[in-house]
Amino acid sequence: MVTHAPLFGSNPPRIEEAFSRRAKIVLVQGDSHETLKRVPGGAIKLIVTSPPYNLGKEYEMATELDAYLAALNPIVDELVRVLHQEGSICWQVGNYVKDGEVYPLDILFYPFFKRHGLKLRNRVIWHFEHGLHASKRLSGRYETLLWFTKGDQYTFNLDSVRVPSKYPGKTHFKGERYGQPSGNPLGKNPSDYWQVLERDWEHVVWDIPNVKANHPEKTGHPCQFPIELVERCVLALTNRGDWVLDPFAGVGSALLAALRHDRRAMGCEKEREYCEVTRGRIKQLYAGTLRYRPMGKPVHRPTGREKVSQVPLTWLQKQETS
Repeated sequence: MVTHAPLFGSNPPRIEEAFSRRAKIVLVQGDSHETLKRVPGGAIKLIVTSPPYNLGKEYEMATELDAYLAALNPIVDELVRVLHQEGSICWQVGNYVKDGEVYPLDILFYPFFKRHGLKLRNRVIWHFEHGLHASKRLSGRYETLLWFTKGDQYTFNLDSVRVPSKYPGKTHFKGERYGQPSGNPLGKNPSDYWQVLERDWEHVVWDIPNVKANHPEKTGHPCQFPIELVERCVLALTNRGDWVLDPFAGVGSALLAALRHDRRAMGCEKEREYCEVTRGRIKQLYAGTLRYRPMGKPVHRPTGREKVSQVPLTWLQKQETS
């Protein structure tokens, strides 16, 4: 399925295997901590990632929670070091579950970043409709993205994320500007509650489908997040030519989001298989053949006429006889 025209021609820029300020794309197969040590301090404008969740997926070994956090702590130290003074970190996590008890990872990670003086600007909730069904608690249908900045002066492209005014004809009701439009002709400043479903950044609940079997971006990765999730961070928090880094790159969704908007992209991934998938997806992106869900596309809602959305007759009969 071809979803867009080629970005810059049929061939992508050279994919470097080590950081270079002159590079456009860097993809390193190896350990994140060791890789980050070779990145200059302050080089990265946006770090956006989803670290391993310690849930026993096929690509990770489950460990005790304290050991898991301790293992990630030195990586966070390096991430803060390589982050530009006006840069941002978007840290997207779910929940750690043990013996039926939920540990919210965003709360546990918060002190890591505060210890370095980073400041939390938003706590974004990413909502999705499908996932594993729980039997002894409510089924989880959200994950959390923490947006931190390194300082009080940071890149934020308001005009790139403005939303249409709900009442563009609203006017000042008193004072010298009585009767004149009270809003901004480019739209309004989004609040901290984003509703992406209607292409509206007004809400901090992002309704974006997670990457499951029938998602156009699905690869063999067991825990893949959608390109759209990263695109919104890239547009708001970086400028053209800035570096975007994902230290747990998986199959390259963050790199693809950065490259689509003319940013420089760096990823690190320990699994060779996923690095090869990323290279293939980058080639597809530049050739215009990447399977991709466009940003802001409405989430499918059943009309009620589909057979699968109708209550089975046997259920209705049981209700009548009960």
